[in-house]
Amino acid sequence: MQETRICQNCQKEFIIEPEDFEFYEKIKVPAPTWCPECRLQRRMVWRNENKLYKRKCDATGKTIFSCYSEDAPVKVFDTNYWWSDKWDALEYGQDYNFAKNFFEQLRSLYKEVPLMSRSVIALINSDYCMNAGYLKNCYMLFDSDNDEDCLYGVSVYNSKKSVDNDYLESSELCYEDFLCDKSYKVFNSVSCKNCQDVYFSKNLKNCSNCFACVNLRNKSYCIFNKQYTKEAYKRVLANFDFSSWQFWETIGKKVEKFFLSFPNKYYHGWQNVDFSGDYVYESKNAKNSYFVYRNEDTKFCQFNMGGEVKDSCDYSIWGNKVELTYESSQVGNNAYGVKFCNLCFDSVQDLEYCISCVSSQNCFACIGLRNKQYCILNKQYTKEEYFPMVEKIKKHMNEMPYTDKQGRVYKYGEFFPPELSPFAYNETIAQEYFPLTKEEAIKNGYRWKDREKRNYNITLKTEDIPDNIKDVDDSILKEVIECATNNEEEKAKNNCSEAFKIIPQELEFYKKMNLPLPRYCPNCRHHQRLKNRNPLKLYKRTCMKEGCNNTFETTYAPDRPEIVY
Repeated sequence: MQETRICQNCQKEFIIEPEDFEFYEKIKVPAPTWCPECRLQRRMVWRNENKLYKRKCDATGKTIFSCYSEDAPVKVFDTNYWWSDKWDALEYGQDYNFAKNFFEQLRSLYKEVPLMSRSVIALINSDYCMNAGYLKNCYMLFDSDNDEDCLYGVSVYNSKKSVDNDYLESSELCYEDFLCDKSYKVFNSVSCKNCQDVYFSKNLKNCSNCFACVNLRNKSYCIFNKQYTKEAYKRVLANFDFSSWQFWETIGKKVEKFFLSFPNKYYHGWQNVDFSGDYVYESKNAKNSYFVYRNEDTKFCQFNMGGEVKDSCDYSIWGNKVELTYESSQVGNNAYGVKFCNLCFDSVQDLEYCISCVSSQNCFACIGLRNKQYCILNKQYTKEEYFPMVEKIKKHMNEMPYTDKQGRVYKYGEFFPPELSPFAYNETIAQEYFPLTKEEAIKNGYRWKDREKRNYNITLKTEDIPDNIKDVDDSILKEVIECATNNEEEKAKNNCSEAFKIIPQELEFYKKMNLPLPRYCPNCRHHQRLKNRNPLKLYKRTCMKEGCNNTFETTYAPDRPEIVY
């Protein structure tokens, strides 16, 4: 039977469907007390995706790169040291104290067990990257895998020699793209697939040699959706000065206005059956889900582009053979029966309330374990002792719940309280999807990290940057360049670095591809690309095509200027 409840966080009504209750019964958890949106926000505050800091390794004392700042309330080991046999997480084990509530004990353990500085694997000459694996000669790449010679990007996969991209897959020599796939030499474009030699375009498939086009299929030699001969197309493009920043600025504004006269499909994705959400691919019965690939029988899931996710709910980030997972984040690579966990991976099974555990099974409230089983608070138990003890702790969690500073009550069945997160709110992806001011964040119980004063000695003002890449020589590599963002609110929102440098690999790319120098720092460029990404929220709309009365749910809000079919 459908049930309406009040979210204990935002105080708004949310609905629990009969099939939801069936799932909760199946995995033996109580129904949630937070609404789906607040549950997602709560998981997101545990994900620092692209903010790197320098700090000391608590084992060796050497300076390392880390996702945790110096003032984060945790201990951090360099990633290589963390994976070594020089320490054992069981050494931090503690007895469960039934005189204290569960989350206070977990917080105490979390402050003691060292965490890996960055979530990375198999990086070659790619030190300035994070949440990434199998990269070679990459720089400032985040949430990315299997790339070579790529710079400045988020969610870049299986790609080569590309710069400033978000959500790029299996592509090469691409620049300033968002959500492009299997493409070659595609620039300043959005949602293009199987394309080549394309500029300033949107929603193209199997197209080549197109400029400022939208919604085309299997076309070549088009400009602003007008067909040209090959010779005429080349003559027109010969008049465009692609090496000029002023040209890119002017044409960009013209193209943006041009796009508004064309319809948009109500969602992004393909080959789905019985689904709802956006950015959904090859999925079946995936409900209210976003950025998911090959999901089946899932609900309230996000960013599971690793694929093959089944029978899971409220699960964010990763994928790759995951089943029966609930209220967890950053879990993947063969995971089964994982509940209320963060950053657990590689053949994990039947974990609850665990953090940074690898290749472990049947563990409860553990941190940093590898290849372990039957542990509670990092203390080893026998199989016969483990299961009765876990049931006793769950009962204790309900009898002595944790109450946070906002008066929100945490019994068994709730994800970690936000105040246990090692990150400030504006360090995490929560700020990208649920932006808050400092005052709002603190009011809602989150930490906030003030922007550090950079005090850079800027040697090149924005207005003095050469307009044309042809006028740039290697001396630019010595310059500290001013970021063009001058609005203080925008700076805070974008985590603007206020200044930036051009690295040799980057300059070589601009010269080879005949592209002007950027005017904004990498963080601001990233946030400009994110404007192409729709929110993780559905609105009821009616098709805007004349004579069509179809209704649907879409991430395009009713007050947006786009035409939506």
